[in-house]
Amino acid sequence: MFKNIACFLFALTLIFSCKAQNEVVLSKDNGTNTNATRLVVGIVVDQMRYDYLTRFYNKYGEGGFKRMMNEGFNCKNNHYNYVPTYTGPGHASVYTGTTPKYHGIIANDWYDKEIKKSVYCAGDDSVQSVGAVTEDGQMSPHRMKATTFSDENRLFTQMRGKTIGISIKDRGAILPAGHTANAAYWFYGKDKGYFITSTFYMTALPNWVNEFNNSKVAESYLKPWNTLFDISTYTESGSDLNDFEGTFKGKETATFPYDLGTLKDKNGGFDIIKTTAYGNSIVADFAIAALSGEQIGQDTDIDVLAVSFSSTDYVGHKFGVNSKEIEDTYIRLDKDLERLFNALDAKVGKGAYTVFLTADHAAVDVPAYLKSVKIPAGYVDTNSFKDKLSAFMLAKFGASDLVENISNNQIFLNRTQINKLDLDLDDVQEAIVNEIIGYEYIDKVYTATTINSTSFTEGIEALLQKGHNQKRSGDVLFVYDAAYISYSKTGSTHGSGFDYDTHVPLLFFGNGIKHGETFQKTEIIDVAPTMSALLGISFPNGAIGQPLEFVFR
Repeated sequence: MFKNIACFLFALTLIFSCKAQNEVVLSKDNGTNTNATRLVVGIVVDQMRYDYLTRFYNKYGEGGFKRMMNEGFNCKNNHYNYVPTYTGPGHASVYTGTTPKYHGIIANDWYDKEIKKSVYCAGDDSVQSVGAVTEDGQMSPHRMKATTFSDENRLFTQMRGKTIGISIKDRGAILPAGHTANAAYWFYGKDKGYFITSTFYMTALPNWVNEFNNSKVAESYLKPWNTLFDISTYTESGSDLNDFEGTFKGKETATFPYDLGTLKDKNGGFDIIKTTAYGNSIVADFAIAALSGEQIGQDTDIDVLAVSFSSTDYVGHKFGVNSKEIEDTYIRLDKDLERLFNALDAKVGKGAYTVFLTADHAAVDVPAYLKSVKIPAGYVDTNSFKDKLSAFMLAKFGASDLVENISNNQIFLNRTQINKLDLDLDDVQEAIVNEIIGYEYIDKVYTATTINSTSFTEGIEALLQKGHNQKRSGDVLFVYDAAYISYSKTGSTHGSGFDYDTHVPLLFFGNGIKHGETFQKTEIIDVAPTMSALLGISFPNGAIGQPLEFVFR
């Protein structure tokens, strides 16, 4: 009898345990039907500051950003927890749940200490382009050392669950999709205006992609770009004509409108679309086409659709974060998100998909603009920096070839030459630290030895440590003063550990997500564990983030 009771209680425990797990991925549709998540949609908006949600809030409709905020969960104090804050590391960190210290994508491009030359985060000479004869297609995720949650979902479903990555940028499609993706597609402009891929994924484009490319969708965007609403109502951004914005070749001023058809020949052909709001629109078009073309979210095996909207970054770099152009880009992106969500409702079903939206980094206000309103900011002359350091190395060590490379605010030393001269590596590193800390606009300097041997828990030092990969990063790391950048006098950039670069949106909505908001600090590495917990799958193999269980129903 007691044995039967024990068996009954054990079975009851299993039932409630399974029920609790299922409740994470189940939600009620209109209070009657219960549907399991069939699709996770990850959205990364390139260079999106958190305050774009609040600054432009009154210009947004009800079906895009506001739908996510009104129906889902808003993490208002979400940050990157490492530097450098660039596109490649950002996309990798969102999906792997870890930092460059572990996933290895330390920048977009970095100096490879083994082969003595710069490498690209997604570059892969062992594969070929598919869709256009170009080296722009020689791409894969092979330099990323960790799995993504999309990889773990593929493993969990015995490769039945699909993963598709889509972006204007190759790295924005490839890194989120992971190592096991069915496909990653990115935009090749120039004379084609096509979405392409590489032989890492397939040997020929699917029919639906060829049909999309041949439909002349790209050509339809070679039209005038003007503000969606009356420009006089764009009071959330600066004046249209100012000294802080770049413009297109062939256009004298950075002012609306921009006739893309006229300007395209001097600006890379179809590539001009990338640096306008229309670049996001064509990504939304392609993502919507992929829902049917790839039959995503149509069975019981969970699929992952990774979409990165990268034109926000191109527009920010050219025009700056306070421009009318960036405001119009986000107003139009809001419309594109609404189109995507409506397509998901129709093709996958309300209550049958879950979405998160975040950014790969944010951006600084144009320093020239900040200076004009009396905020400390400015520009760093990297050539002068290099010349001064070279002269010091020659005077101190009698050699001018001890520095191999300076990039990404890191100094790479020529260790072979240091050994030949019988110098101590630590002594050389420390000498450089003591030298350049005195340079103008340098705020902090650390040796790799310090970063690798000291445990930092807060401040810029902790961010540097999480971004430093022992095998790939440099010997000396330096930090500029706030709002001092190595960049042109027009447009915005990013890469630092200051809040203007680290504070990005994090929105969840859809199946399994409750409505709410928090100012509790969250970190970008929490996204992948949260999605893994939602799906009941293994965390990515390098994940150090934690599931945000307060977002679940």
